[in-house]
Amino acid sequence: MPDLPEPTHVLLVEDEELISMLVADELRDRGFAVEEVATGEEALRHLRSGAPVDIIFTDVNLPGDIDGAELAELARQMRPDLPILYASGRYAEFGLKGMVTRSLFVPKPYSPAEVCTLIERMSARL
Repeated sequence: MPDLPEPTHVLLVEDEELISMLVADELRDRGFAVEEVATGEEALRHLRSGAPVDIIFTDVNLPGDIDGAELAELARQMRPDLPILYASGRYAEFGLKGMVTRSLFVPKPYSPAEVCTLIERMSARL
């Protein structure tokens, strides 16, 4: 029996529990391994732990001292090629100037299926 491929590991950073749960469930149904955290600080701890992370999906507006934009910049300092998918209901305020290179943005409200499709496309490039 052949070895199964290692799943793509998604770090999901979302402080709204229901949204996080819905997206995580959809991702898991599609074969992704998902770690859910609610703040930028928790996400950085997870990254620093050495746990596998292939893609970060983060809300821009997070509680605490580290928002999604700063998280992406700090994550890229640790892992320069790490794909980032941002989400926000305030795209006009965030804009392209707030995004790291080679990242994508999805406006809120979004469907979990839409997010999963974007993450599948990003993971195909890994």
